[in-house]
Amino acid sequence: MGFVHHSAYVLYFEEARTEAMRSMGLNYKEMEDAGVIMPVRAFNIQFKKAGRYDDLLKIIVKVNEKPAVRCHFEYHTYNQDGEHLNSGYTELFFVKKDNLRPTPLPAFFAAVIDKHFQP
Repeated sequence: MGFVHHSAYVLYFEEARTEAMRSMGLNYKEMEDAGVIMPVRAFNIQFKKAGRYDDLLKIIVKVNEKPAVRCHFEYHTYNQDGEHLNSGYTELFFVKKDNLRPTPLPAFFAAVIDKHFQP
């Protein structure tokens, strides 16, 4: 078929989000080890143009509002020619790993987000 299957973007966005967090100093494994996880509550994507096999993709990740219990990530995917392929978002929420109950934004996460947050 020659096109990137639409389901691949779920994994691409997760990887981009994880790397964006890491670049800010937030290591997801360390957060899990501290007893907090971030399940996905919602995922949405709007396709503008098809990605093709062997395209070099660049995914820009943004957090446009300060997280509280929920955290919204926005994604924009571009190919090597700078063509905008799609836009999407995920909504995640903070949960205590031991009881799976929602929890407010952990202090260590808030401290890092505050340093990097640009609405």
